[in-house]
Amino acid sequence: MNNFQRYRHISAPGWSLGWNWANNEVIWAIVGGQTTELGDCSNFKGTIPHCCKKHPTVIDLLPGTPNNQQIANCCRGGVLSSWEQDPINAVSAFQVSVDRAGTTNKTVKLPKNFTLKAPGPGYTCGPAKIVKPTRFITPDKSRVTQALMTWNVRCTYSQFLAPKTPTCCVALSSFYNDTIVPCPTCSCGCQGNSAQSGTCIDPSAPNLASVANSFPTNSTMPLVQCTSHMCPIQVHWHINLNDKEYWRVKVTITNLNYRMNYSDWNLVVQHPNFYNLTQLSSFNYKSINDATMIWGVKLYNDLLMQAGPTGNVQLELIFRKDKSFTFDKGWAFPRRIYFNGDNCVMPPPDAYPWLPNE
Repeated sequence: MNNFQRYRHISAPGWSLGWNWANNEVIWAIVGGQTTELGDCSNFKGTIPHCCKKHPTVIDLLPGTPNNQQIANCCRGGVLSSWEQDPINAVSAFQVSVDRAGTTNKTVKLPKNFTLKAPGPGYTCGPAKIVKPTRFITPDKSRVTQALMTWNVRCTYSQFLAPKTPTCCVALSSFYNDTIVPCPTCSCGCQGNSAQSGTCIDPSAPNLASVANSFPTNSTMPLVQCTSHMCPIQVHWHINLNDKEYWRVKVTITNLNYRMNYSDWNLVVQHPNFYNLTQLSSFNYKSINDATMIWGVKLYNDLLMQAGPTGNVQLELIFRKDKSFTFDKGWAFPRRIYFNGDNCVMPPPDAYPWLPNE
């Protein structure tokens, strides 16, 4: 399984892949993954297959799985990095032994109706298509073998199929205006509307940690700080300084979700001046068309901790000025921001902090 998405990764609790068998196939054994259900194996005596369901669902194994249950690129808890961040860890694999299947490329039937959840909805999978058989080279490169059959399935992500509630919002401010433009009200839901926003906690509540731990931990709904916007993630873009040749921006990403640490987070910012970015210390970044993708350094700042005193990441961007530079009419603010591939809610343009003489 290859995640070719440039800046959308698959986070915990990870991917799950399902399909329908064409005939009466069963999964006799599996390494590098496991099915979520056994199914009805009452027709088998003695040794029982791993899964007898007509429509099995496979999930990844956790890190630390015994070596005899692993294969290469398995056992990361279903987490896949985005292709731009870490192509090595954007691959996952498992291996199944199938019984009651054909034994030639004419009798083997392709599975149907593939589904991918990562971990929720949003992905649509096409039909399996036969491609050139995979070739295998021995470690000493002296012999090449090939698979009996190989087929590919392509799954695409659509924001329209994903949960409708946004997951992040943007606040804006600048040194030349005292106004701090907050995230739009009810960006990700409204307080009291549990169907949209999940549950929120007042950050000033006494015994905050015990209150947060009292909520069920098996829910995928965010448990956020009570705010006017109710978003799990807030991105604050602050125009910090204006020098003769450079201008600076401070970006603060704040995690307001008590239920989740965001590992391998990334931020994509669309702004016409990113080709003049001259410095971004202690972070990785890469230009993608008219945008720049930013992410943390492994084992240093690649983990955005859950809501609390350490639940934020700060970075400073230094841009060189050119003929297009201006603070006029909100030019210095981003056109669009994405966090982990999700489109963040921006304030309306007429609310941006304007220059004093505008």
